[in-house]
Amino acid sequence: MGALVAEVEKNSIAQELEITAGDEILTIDEIAPKDLIEYRYLMMSEELTIVVKKQNGELEEIEIEKDFDEDLGIIFESAVFDKIKLCANNCIFCFVNQQPEGMRDTLYVKDDDYRLSYLQGTYVTLTNLTKADRARIERDRLGPLYVSVHTTNPELRQRMLNNKMAGKIMDNLRWLRDIDIPFHAQVVLCPTYNDGEELRRTLNDLATVDDVLLSIAVVPVGITQFRETPLVRVDKNVALKTIEIIDEFNKKLGRQVACASDEFFLIAEKTVPTREYYGDFAQLEDGVGALRMVMDDFENRKKSLPKSIKKTKKFHFITSVAAGTIFKDITEYLSSIKNLEVKMEIIKSEFWGKDVNVTGLIVAQDIIKQLIHKKDEIETIIIPSIMLKPLTQSFLDDLTVDDLKRELECEVLIVEDIYSTKDLIKFVLEK
Repeated sequence: MGALVAEVEKNSIAQELEITAGDEILTIDEIAPKDLIEYRYLMMSEELTIVVKKQNGELEEIEIEKDFDEDLGIIFESAVFDKIKLCANNCIFCFVNQQPEGMRDTLYVKDDDYRLSYLQGTYVTLTNLTKADRARIERDRLGPLYVSVHTTNPELRQRMLNNKMAGKIMDNLRWLRDIDIPFHAQVVLCPTYNDGEELRRTLNDLATVDDVLLSIAVVPVGITQFRETPLVRVDKNVALKTIEIIDEFNKKLGRQVACASDEFFLIAEKTVPTREYYGDFAQLEDGVGALRMVMDDFENRKKSLPKSIKKTKKFHFITSVAAGTIFKDITEYLSSIKNLEVKMEIIKSEFWGKDVNVTGLIVAQDIIKQLIHKKDEIETIIIPSIMLKPLTQSFLDDLTVDDLKRELECEVLIVEDIYSTKDLIKFVLEK
């Protein structure tokens, strides 16, 4: 199988060549690219010959002349064209293992692919690297990588990941230091396993590879109602202690490298830190600093908001228990604008269970179930794109935006930039 085309950009070379979604790029100058990294290298030429397999099965050879740095304008179905490197671990906290049966197949795929880590910022454990993988990382300078460390205690990491190779984490991180490949580290905190003194140890060990250490994100373990083996959730005491340990570590190191995720501050009932705490917001997608970024963004934008609007408008903004803390103030401020009403709807997770309260895991059936009784008063609902599978209109429960529209008999608007209030304000003011 070649590189499957998902979309073609308008006015691009690919569009001129009549390449369409569903076609496959088989070879470029007689080389079958294995992934987007290799594809980009092959694109760095002024003359190319590509072989395209059309949807009807026909092969088409195309000669192309272009600028050296010009791309064809193709968006691929996946950044990896050959087989994704699968995870060789069986982590005690693995979210994939905490899902119900009967969901779409892709949700049960556990990848641990260094290429996706480099290209998309997904986390890898470094337990499945071959000699060829290591050689390529060094040769192609594939960094930064995002590494799921969790603990640097060899015996504990073997136990948490259920993999005898997991104990070599510091050897792997020292190897990254030796070849000068930077990395971001992640610690999924599981109380009674890697918290407290074990967290101190992990942070101190990571400080020994400070040359290439870009950031450390500490996030609380997610626990759904479908998990079979018991885990302890992060409570207020654990959250407070974790924040304290991280602060002490940063002070000792002399720079702000480690951050607790937003959820820790919510659990600890502490104010979300100022933006200085998060540095360059290196691990936003792991929930580290997202709330602060949204809060600051709205604070800047609200200065230019009108006192009133001409046409009466009404919206329901969908969010989670966690994010509700900040969106309460935002929606109340927007509703203070004359003729504008923005109601915040906090959706509790009945699908995953009461211990899951993040926005990205809200499913359509929970939205429908919790809003169906008030559908007569709902005209338009606004949801953040993080609830949907990338490049689709599907929620994690396989229901779609159209299902939401049909069941609630309303319009649905999607906020694409989840770290800004720009789209939200645009919708409520310009619709």
